[in-house]
Amino acid sequence: MRLPRIAILTGLLKRPYGSLSAGQRTRVSLAKAVLNEPDVLLLDEPTASLDPDVGDRMRTYLERYQHRTGCTMLLASHHMGEVERMCDDVIMLRAGVVVDQGSPRALIERYGRGTMEEVFLDVARGRADARLAGHCRRGEHARELAGTRRRE
Repeated sequence: MRLPRIAILTGLLKRPYGSLSAGQRTRVSLAKAVLNEPDVLLLDEPTASLDPDVGDRMRTYLERYQHRTGCTMLLASHHMGEVERMCDDVIMLRAGVVVDQGSPRALIERYGRGTMEEVFLDVARGRADARLAGHCRRGEHARELAGTRRRE
């Protein structure tokens, strides 16, 4: 089996895992996750410990990987730009209960906001419009956001 060609792994392959920084470990963990080209890729905060440049490179890699392999990705993230960029469908959860669901565009339009960040903050801070009462309850906080990208 060959390691995936991820340019951002340069210089890490010969170092002991325990000597790597959190961001370097994240990069190595992603390489391990895609090694066998799984049909489903579960990603929990895949870029949380990465600087903006490396995070963007990682998102680009994941998008290309998904298009090349057709895998389904399930992404849990609090990085709303990442969710907006990478997810076809977003599921907002509160204490394990679905609060709202839809495409990033549909959620942005439903909440009358400009970005997923603004949607998340409205839900988290109980500022959701009364017309959304069926989708979220005032005063409760959104705890997680999960998104998916389906096979094409």
